[in-house]
Amino acid sequence: MKKIVEIKNLSKNYGKIKAVKKLSLDLYEGEIFGFIGPNGAGKSSTIRCIMNLLNKTEGKVLIEGKEFQKNDIEIQKNIGYLPSEVNLYEEYTVGEMLNFHESFYENVHENRKKLVKKLNLDESKKIEDLSFGNLKKLGIILALMHEPKILILDEATSGLDPIMQNVFFELLKEEKEKGTTIFYSTHILSEVSKICDRVGIIKEGKLIKIEDVKEIKNKNLTNITIESKDALKIKEELNLDCEIIDNKIIFKNEDSFNNLLKKLIKYDIKKILIEEPTLEDIFYHYYK
Repeated sequence: MKKIVEIKNLSKNYGKIKAVKKLSLDLYEGEIFGFIGPNGAGKSSTIRCIMNLLNKTEGKVLIEGKEFQKNDIEIQKNIGYLPSEVNLYEEYTVGEMLNFHESFYENVHENRKKLVKKLNLDESKKIEDLSFGNLKKLGIILALMHEPKILILDEATSGLDPIMQNVFFELLKEEKEKGTTIFYSTHILSEVSKICDRVGIIKEGKLIKIEDVKEIKNKNLTNITIESKDALKIKEELNLDCEIIDNKIIFKNEDSFNNLLKKLIKYDIKKILIEEPTLEDIFYHYYK
């Protein structure tokens, strides 16, 4: 796969606060990379540094081998960016805003019309009168209209109803098929399982794990519930990170079933329940 974006040792400090800590990451042609973490983890700071909207404390970003500088118009033309909060000229109508954006590019009008129709957006409305969801739709159109090679999306679905979310996911799949590289930042884990190929987990400004989404789903991780009068002994002797409620132990198991059963054979077990975890369960487990 062709490497499109290289992020090398990216750091961003706000005074003594280290928002991003030596983050390194490669993005490839035609992949959707999920960038997940709770609010405040450093996702937006990372994206704004990539986009040169914030000055980096350290590190650099390469686009197809060339360092992305603040005033590099040619690279900027190949990037579509959707910020978490869309702020535009409120006195414009939707159509006027799209006309303004279209004036910077060539041969994008047909794609504009297609996106406006798919997202069901009224071009006659003033931007100041748009709901949060319709404002987000406009931001999506502005990001995709010029058919960029790279899409950088920050909390893209916030404000969209479930029907529009599905329309948006279909648009992203179409972009992926065209070879677009998509960097998708979110705190909604279910979105990652729907559309992403790989995922990076950021915690307190540090990228703690990068995984293939298919491989995560195949991890040897199960949810175990054991009901036993020996619950406290089991917890202590197996060194389990769990709580005991009414003689029930609930925990996530990464051991093989055979090894787990060998450890449990000496205890008085009333019931044992083994369940497949959701992708969200697995992400939470890693994040914790």
